[in-house]
Amino acid sequence: MEENLRKLEIESKSMLDSAQTLREIEDVRVKFLGRKGEITNMLKGLKDLPAPQRKETGLFLNKLKDELEGLIKTKLKDIENLEKEKRLKLLAPDLTLPGKGIPRGRPHPITQVMEDVKNIFLRLGYSIALGPDVETDYYNFEALNIPEHHPARDMWSTLYIEDKVVLRTHTSPVQIRVMEKKKPPVAIIVPGRVYRRDADITHSPVFHQLEGLLVDRGVTFADLKGTLITFLRQLFGSSRKVRFRPSFFPFTEPSAEVDVECILCGGLGCRICSGTGWLEILGAGMVDPKVFEYVGYNPEVYSGFAFGLGIERIAMLKFGIDDIRFFFDNDMRFLKQF
Repeated sequence: MEENLRKLEIESKSMLDSAQTLREIEDVRVKFLGRKGEITNMLKGLKDLPAPQRKETGLFLNKLKDELEGLIKTKLKDIENLEKEKRLKLLAPDLTLPGKGIPRGRPHPITQVMEDVKNIFLRLGYSIALGPDVETDYYNFEALNIPEHHPARDMWSTLYIEDKVVLRTHTSPVQIRVMEKKKPPVAIIVPGRVYRRDADITHSPVFHQLEGLLVDRGVTFADLKGTLITFLRQLFGSSRKVRFRPSFFPFTEPSAEVDVECILCGGLGCRICSGTGWLEILGAGMVDPKVFEYVGYNPEVYSGFAFGLGIERIAMLKFGIDDIRFFFDNDMRFLKQF
């Protein structure tokens, strides 16, 4: 019996040492430790041995079983580590291959146009002012000469947060906030997002405006015209024609709509300009004296002008885009063109 046990030990350990794959290791386990394995069967037959021999044989078999289980576990771990190393070598980068280019981001067309517009006015001596996107009714309407129930409020398609609190419909509230804190002269531009209940190919519920304000002694409509003509020709070209048409805004009087010669047809008339040869580009006017009363300016001493333009509108004209929604779809096929 002792000789057979020694042979069993040598055979099992030798087969395990020779095993090189997970399958071969599993075969060794089944042969010796499986339900019908040699060691398992010998342990089951201990009951048939004489008591002294039973104890000695049982100790030997249990010790061999524990050793084999430990060796199998170690062998499995070694092979798994080798397999892992092989996989990592296969996945390792080939440092001799040429590198892959990283796509570079580009300024969004709205950002490009906003920067162009701001830079023109900064060169003209204006400074930038900013304000909150969530505004009170007072700053968004009342202080701009649009009191409650005024019919002009229908122009703005307002989005309300709660009673008397709105998402600003224009950047004009910043004019009031600046004039409350600063005495003339004031020369500011106000870039930013605005919000209205409107959505189609030429309107978005979120879009960008740039507002301008100049207040000082002796400011006239001629100053307004000169400023805007200079701005539009720098933006669209020195030969571009500009015209002013009478209009209405509650916070300016007199007021005007400003058109530029159609960029696509050169004033000949096309589908984009509805055959007129002109494109509406911004609204402007002299600040209404009533607005000055809200901020404590003396309208007998000071005068000023204000103007506002839509950045998306200018970008559509500048780049020949006929649907405002392209700016907000984040389609890289569109954005990479800029």
